[in-house]
Amino acid sequence: MPSVLGLIERREARARQELKLPHSSGAVEGNINRLKMLKRQMFGRASLDLLRKRVLLAR
Repeated sequence: MPSVLGLIERREARARQELKLPHSSGAVEGNINRLKMLKRQMFGRASLDLLRKRVLLAR
């Protein structure tokens, strides 16, 4: 049981620290999500060149 309490305390400390920071990684996460979606859609359909063009046009 002490290990569970220690884990909860560490997570709480990390969450409090993140709330103090003035920046967010939301924009980066959105770009990663968009790229993963395009990659899934293009899987097995075309070459790397076409995937690269699709990524650049999707912006």
